[in-house]
Amino acid sequence: MLPTDLKPDKFNNYPPEARKLVTSNIATLRRLPLSFLPNLLREAIEYDFKFPAERKALDKELTKLSSLSTAEFNDWFKAFAQIQISPELENLDWISTPAQFVEQLSSYLWTTHQLDAFRKAATEHGQNLQAAVAPEAPPVPRLGITVVGQGVSSYQEQLFRKLRPHGAYFKNIKPENGLNYLLNAVAARAKVHSTAYAHWYIDGGQEADHDPALTSISYGGLEAVRAALLRKMRFEIEQPGMGPEALRSTLAQLRPKDFGLSEGDAVLDRFSVKILTEGSGTQIYSTTFAQWAAREALRRAQPLTLLVRFAPRQRQKTMNELLSTRPEQAELDPIGSLVDADMGAYYNWLNQQRLTGADQSAFLVWFENHGDAVAISPAMPRGTESTAATDIQQLLSWMV
Repeated sequence: MLPTDLKPDKFNNYPPEARKLVTSNIATLRRLPLSFLPNLLREAIEYDFKFPAERKALDKELTKLSSLSTAEFNDWFKAFAQIQISPELENLDWISTPAQFVEQLSSYLWTTHQLDAFRKAATEHGQNLQAAVAPEAPPVPRLGITVVGQGVSSYQEQLFRKLRPHGAYFKNIKPENGLNYLLNAVAARAKVHSTAYAHWYIDGGQEADHDPALTSISYGGLEAVRAALLRKMRFEIEQPGMGPEALRSTLAQLRPKDFGLSEGDAVLDRFSVKILTEGSGTQIYSTTFAQWAAREALRRAQPLTLLVRFAPRQRQKTMNELLSTRPEQAELDPIGSLVDADMGAYYNWLNQQRLTGADQSAFLVWFENHGDAVAISPAMPRGTESTAATDIQQLLSWMV
C-alpha cells in the first residue's frame, strides 16, 4: 500500500486519541512520501501515551504540514520523495507496525547506499520545522538538581570539574536535611506551577518520602519489572538465531501489561518500560537507569523541575554474570557510582541546556551528606569558589 491509498479504517487498531489525530489529518498523510510517513506514524501511534510537550509538538507539526501549499509541500519533501523504496517494503504493514517498518527501512537504506541521502533529508526537514514552528518559552525558569554520592563516606578527588566553570563551587555546605530541603523545594514549585508531568523526581535507588505532586520513578520501585525483564532477556538470548538486533526488536514490542502494569498512570508506565527496554544497562545498573531516565524525561517531557538522585550501582561484571545475579547477590560500588554520577550530573545539565529558556535556567549538583555543591544560574558568578558556610535551603534561594 502507498500513502495515497490511505483510508480512515486502516487506523482502527490505533489507540483512541492517536486514531483521532491521524484520521483528522489523513489528507495531509496521503501527500507524504513512504520514506517519511512511517516515521511520523511511529510517533502518532504512541500519541495516547505521550507527554503533553510531545503531543503539542506533534500537533504543531501536522498543523504546519497541512498549511503548506502544493509548491511548498513538494519543496519540503523533495529529498524524501527521491528515496527509492522496494516493493517488499511497500507491501509491509507499515500502518499498524510503523516502528518495525522503520527498522527494516534503515537496513534497506544502508544496503542500497541511500542512508546518507535519507539523513540529509531528515536534517533538512528538522531545520524547516524548527524555523516554521517557534518553541514556546517555559512559564517559569527551569530548575535541575542532581544529587550524587549516596553511601560514600569520604572522597578526596576533585568533583564537578566539568560544571565548575559554568557556576559557583561551594565547599562548605551544611549537609543536614539537605535532601529534604530539595524535595520540599521541588514540591513547592510543583504546587505553584501545577502542570502534568512538569515536575519530576527520579531516584536511582529507593525513593525518599516526597510529595505526590511530583512525577516520580525509581530503580527500586521498578524492581519487579526489572526482574521480569531480565528473565525475558535470558530466555530470548538462549534462543537459536537471537542476535542483538533481534533482541532489541523483541524488547521494543514489550508493553506495561506484559509486566502486570495496568492499574497506574498509563503514560508514566509506558515511559518506565521504555527506559528499561530501550536503554542499554538500565535494567542492571542503577546509575545508568538514573542517567537515561533523566535524559529521556528532559527530551520528552521537557519538565520545569527535575530532581535526580543517584544511588550506588553494583560492581561491573561480565554480562552473563550480571544477567544471572540475584539482587541479594549484588556487590555495590559506591565510589565507582560517584564517579559515574559526577559525569551524569554534567550530562543532565547539558540536556537541560538544550531546552528552551536555557539562558534563564538554574542547575544544582550536590554531594549528598557532604559540603560540596555547584550552583549554576544567571544569579551565580561563573567559575567562582566560596568557602562561606551555608546550607542547601539558602543556596537554592540565591539561585532562583
